[in-house]
Amino acid sequence: MCMKPVLFDMDGQRATRRQILAHLGRMGAVGAMGTGLSLVPMVQTCAGELVDFIEGPPVADIAPVQLSKHVWMVPAKDAFPTPENHGMMANILFVVTGKGVVVVDTGASLQIGQMALRMIKKVTPQPVVAVFNSHFHGDHWLGNHAFVEALGPQLPIYSLPYTTEQIQGHEGDLWRSLMERWTNQGSTGTKVTPPNRATQHGAEFRFGEVTLKMHFYGQAHTKGDLTVEVVEDKVFHVGDLAMENRIANIDDGSYPGTFKYFDTLQKAGGPDALFVPCHGNARKDLLLTYGTFLKGIWEPSLAAVKAEIPIGQAKALVLKDPRVAARAPTMEGFEANIGKYTSLAYLEAEKEYF
Repeated sequence: MCMKPVLFDMDGQRATRRQILAHLGRMGAVGAMGTGLSLVPMVQTCAGELVDFIEGPPVADIAPVQLSKHVWMVPAKDAFPTPENHGMMANILFVVTGKGVVVVDTGASLQIGQMALRMIKKVTPQPVVAVFNSHFHGDHWLGNHAFVEALGPQLPIYSLPYTTEQIQGHEGDLWRSLMERWTNQGSTGTKVTPPNRATQHGAEFRFGEVTLKMHFYGQAHTKGDLTVEVVEDKVFHVGDLAMENRIANIDDGSYPGTFKYFDTLQKAGGPDALFVPCHGNARKDLLLTYGTFLKGIWEPSLAAVKAEIPIGQAKALVLKDPRVAARAPTMEGFEANIGKYTSLAYLEAEKEYF
């Protein structure tokens, strides 16, 4: 048997959560000398229960912006998680319908999800009736915890089966731990809360006057990237398939698969579709502009493979490509990632060519 630790101040009063967090930030979970707080184990402390007991600080409100008649977005101004932004690095989309609010991707923590719920209430008194998760990377679903905590475990949370499998496996705890590290424990208290409903390509959901249509065209950013279309508004939530001005993680993905996905999705949307990324601003030309950049990595890498140029020299070819050179000075994460993603392109090109 083990019980949760309790912190008291010097006057013997039980510490507040904010005091506890400040204490842990200074000292870790032990060594309280000089901090004004002491850690008192009632019987035996448990690291796992400590995480459940302590919660990181709230995330500051971010005003939602309206993208179309039914669609709103809580925008993330930063491209990557930091202690300062508490992991708020991915846009949160919500759709206001006559039958309630539908949320697409819930953010990177309990605290971000709580903030999103506050922002939804500023727009509409309608309750949240469903959630969709685009893929298994943690900045898109760790906020599920807040929605289930507020609305109950019966709240439908949809994803492709592959996404749920990854979250229920090692990826769930991995992403929770990574986010805690990247935010300097700011996301502490977040519980892994996987989707509880499966969806598939072509499925349609009707919420009052609004129809949501699911799209999936194979491996791209990951092996399970769900695009949610708000049919009446011609708005497509594309997750991390495309980014406005950030180089995307493609460790779990495919360059040719991405190009195929883009082509098919663009045809489905037509020229008037608005594509909403989780990183950056919504744009009608998002798939074109980001696809052009990715081809600037892929095509020189494929050419290097065909010419038997070593992988170590492929990066120079990519950096010379005008499609890449034009974006390099301003693209977030470019310097840190271009070498890695060139290597991934080269290795995939080897498989394609041979």
